[in-house]
Amino acid sequence: MRTPAGTECPWFYGDYFRGKNVEECRLLRLAGLRWSRDLCEACPVPAISRANACEHMRLRPSIRRPVTAGLRRRVSVTAYCTRTGRDVQEPHVGCGECHALPVVFEPGK
Repeated sequence: MRTPAGTECPWFYGDYFRGKNVEECRLLRLAGLRWSRDLCEACPVPAISRANACEHMRLRPSIRRPVTAGLRRRVSVTAYCTRTGRDVQEPHVGCGECHALPVVFEPGK
């Protein structure tokens, strides 16, 4: 579903049927975090979902405030692979073991 920021996100839910205006981020809700519309603007989750569709990767969100004073809260995401049992260093790419990379992307080739 399209977020208030205009990107497609599998975790965003909006119900506008017959005048309702219910919006929520189900990823943040499952983590026990409070969602607001401004968090969708710089959220990395839609880009990660477009880049990597691995069914073994689980996203763990957190909400952080940047060090610079006056900046808004932002969503930060870490990823975990349930197949390998390890943290994923780059969620856009994945763990590297669930799905083999094409030869073109291997170093030295």
